[in-house]
Amino acid sequence: MVTGAGGFIGGHLVADLRRQNYRKIRAVDIKPLDAWYQRFDDVENLSLDLNVKENCDTASKGAGEVFNLAANMGGMGFIEKNKALCMLSVLINTHMLQAAREYEVEKFFFSSSACVYNGDKQTDPNCPALKESDAYPALAEDGYGWEKLFSERMCRHFREDFGLHTRVARFHNVYGPWGTWRGGREKAPAAICRKVIEAKLSGDLSIDIWGDGNQTRSFMYIDDCVAGVQKIQNSQILEPINLGSSELVSINHLVDIAEDIGGVKLKRTYDLSAPKGVTGRNSDNTLIHHYLDWEPGTRLRDGLEKTYAWIYDQYGAWRKAGMPAGAGH
Repeated sequence: MVTGAGGFIGGHLVADLRRQNYRKIRAVDIKPLDAWYQRFDDVENLSLDLNVKENCDTASKGAGEVFNLAANMGGMGFIEKNKALCMLSVLINTHMLQAAREYEVEKFFFSSSACVYNGDKQTDPNCPALKESDAYPALAEDGYGWEKLFSERMCRHFREDFGLHTRVARFHNVYGPWGTWRGGREKAPAAICRKVIEAKLSGDLSIDIWGDGNQTRSFMYIDDCVAGVQKIQNSQILEPINLGSSELVSINHLVDIAEDIGGVKLKRTYDLSAPKGVTGRNSDNTLIHHYLDWEPGTRLRDGLEKTYAWIYDQYGAWRKAGMPAGAGH
């Protein structure tokens, strides 16, 4: 059973499970079925609000394995302005853990985030990569990060106190096709691809960048994320572990790559008042490589090419449907 299955990562996970010939898959999301990014007719698709305990019971009954990806979240523009809504996701994971215990689920995976890390360790764009231990002493991203950190602890205590098999991965900036690319919840790679595409097609060769562009991140392609989730779920890794690329880039360099893919050069303006998150964040992959002899390896350029191509098609179809230029912002 996959929660958040109508969303970006959940939809890709369901698709991958189908490719592996899993025959009994339950997909759950709060969105109406026609609003899911990916939906498959040979899957049990349920539209349920998992903030409600009874719906978590319905979703979990009969499930042997749970991937809990459901959450209220989005890019930095969303999580900085919706802290209460992000924190309310604690209801989802709490109720899902209770249901997993009650219905004797064999394996439970929780998707945490690099937003759990101590903010004081992310003030330098050239910061050293974040080790798992850097989550403590706790100073998580306000709202979203604190909810994820608390839910990590819930998973740990359900494992220690009740014997529930729980695994936790801290996602670092997942991107790729079949995800949010406009409307306010999109993350930096999708937003930048859309802005480059719009500038190229409109002839207005300019781009607005949040912050000064020097802030750094690593970005993990969706295929690596889906593979890593399943490897961690089936591992003996008990503590929360990083799941992210170690390829550190600045936002300016991310724009460079998108411009190169689009074959265009844009005039840049910097909005220093816009949400920009921490100054520097990267994934230290020492532990995942130690445990699994593996780490996410898709080059940013390769993954962004696929993402750009998909958003280009989506943008064209969206404009053909009569949406005005600039409405994607």
